Amino acid sequence: MIFLLLPFFFTTFALMITFPIAKINLGLNVVERRPDGYHNLQTVFYPVPITDALEVQLMDEKFPSPVDCDLKVTNIPVEGDEQRNLVVRAYELLKQDFGERMERVHAHLCKRIPTQAGMGGGSSDCAAMIRLLNELFGLGLTDEEMIGYAARLGADCPFFIVNRPVYAEGIGERMTPIELSLSGWSLAVVRPNIPVSTKEAFSLITPAMPLRNCRDIVKQPVETWRDELVNDFEKSVFALHPEIGEIKDRLYDLGATYAAMSGSGSALFGLFRQSPCESLETLFPDMFTTLQLL
Repeated sequence: MIFLLLPFFFTTFALMITFPIAKINLGLNVVERRPDGYHNLQTVFYPVPITDALEVQLMDEKFPSPVDCDLKVTNIPVEGDEQRNLVVRAYELLKQDFGERMERVHAHLCKRIPTQAGMGGGSSDCAAMIRLLNELFGLGLTDEEMIGYAARLGADCPFFIVNRPVYAEGIGERMTPIELSLSGWSLAVVRPNIPVSTKEAFSLITPAMPLRNCRDIVKQPVETWRDELVNDFEKSVFALHPEIGEIKDRLYDLGATYAAMSGSGSALFGLFRQSPCESLETLFPDMFTTLQLL
């Protein structure tokens, strides 16, 4: 998976566009509750070609903005104050250390990755902003340094600096690259219009070490994953929202070799050797759906 960073420069201002990608979790085990109230996890993050679009341009010095990073979010609504979005927080974090080199900017985020879906859209936007600002202002940050900044903003954020399959531990911030390719598989994603409370989902889980580590299971043929590769959140989320579990069953009925919920949901994904015959829009009306070739 290649991170796309496409710079465009004009005579009066600089405009840069990048395309933050999504992820799926291949296995997700909640293994331990930490003293700080968080949980230690074991999971495999895999990047998938579902993208947002993030555009940044320099703000005219005469523009009467009360903020240094002005953000506009379009297409899919995002809850909360736009000025507290991770994109803005990434700018503010870098500005603390590179203020003299960073100018004021306008940012436009076109959301296409479904929100509250367990696909890491917000974290990906954050990491993409760090990469983009590093390029735009010539900050000279290495990947390791950008990972350090990303980790200060969210547990999933460092993965999107790497943008390659990794095995993750801790709260998701300790990553080890793994050799894994799903090239040639079709990925179906269905995100029902059902919000899932991550806090509530965690509260219903009893942490435990899995019988086998997901890092080892994903090295096996995909055909073996159905019986062994588990997302611990499914049990609690499906109990709260049985209709989400029904979507997973339908993906198997359509011929998925492997299907699961990503993260704490509510998006479900299926891996298909051959794409479903019927369109996902018809099969899952009034839901976000997409079919991608990996």
